[in-house]
Amino acid sequence: MLKIGKLNILKIVKEVDFGLYLDGGEEYGEILLPKRYVPEKFEIEDDLEVFIYKDSEDRIIATTETPKAMVGDFALMEVASVNKFGAFLEWGLQKELLVPFREQRKDMEQGKSYVVYVYLDDETKRIAASSKLNKFLDNIPAEYESSQEVDVFIASKSDLGYNAIINGVHWGMLYENEVFKPLERGQKLKAYIKKLRDDEKIDLYLHKAGYDKVEALTGKILETLKEEGGYLDINDKTPSAIIYEVFGESKKTFKKALGTLYKKRLIEIEKSGIKLLDKSV
Repeated sequence: MLKIGKLNILKIVKEVDFGLYLDGGEEYGEILLPKRYVPEKFEIEDDLEVFIYKDSEDRIIATTETPKAMVGDFALMEVASVNKFGAFLEWGLQKELLVPFREQRKDMEQGKSYVVYVYLDDETKRIAASSKLNKFLDNIPAEYESSQEVDVFIASKSDLGYNAIINGVHWGMLYENEVFKPLERGQKLKAYIKKLRDDEKIDLYLHKAGYDKVEALTGKILETLKEEGGYLDINDKTPSAIIYEVFGESKKTFKKALGTLYKKRLIEIEKSGIKLLDKSV
């Protein structure tokens, strides 16, 4: 079934002077792929992957271009213009994406970027966006386990840390004192569930908690030592910023990992660095 606002695989029906017609099924019939998007080589009956949306004349149309976000996605986009209908976002297609005034959490300004949710209007079948994110989040019960890996989208910065969208369905929080690298709005990354609180809020870690995190780091330290010929001028006295730059972990976790390797007699800890023991190579 064809989905507006998503990528679809459609069959080429026929060629005309101004493009190709694709099979949109019984509901939508033949859908035009304008000539500027037609691939150099094709055959009638070939399948094409296309994005489906409505053009400025309200016609269902196809494109081989991929927008910055599709229906159901959160994204950071810049306002290209504002008029009496709302704000129009630059989203990678010739037709800009409308954020109606009623869907703006605060009035949007040209040239500024905002985090929005892309949705399909059920009545008009037009793709639009909203900056009222709370409407689209925390609408289903949160069912996560401690230390579960999740996909997160950084939506905003607060006094506590970073407000992150979990798997596109829930709000979560990354606390600033537990984040050891700069994060930006619109950034996508992996995180881990720290705790589901009694107030139904969700706390996150950027790294696995406890032993799993230490174990992963011990492997990374050994691999780095081997790559550097068996010696690194970094140890438990090295400043936290340098440790994070090299290994992406806190000094506390790094010291635990060094202790584990030392107890296993895989490394020696020297005054100016760490040395890989010959038997571990």
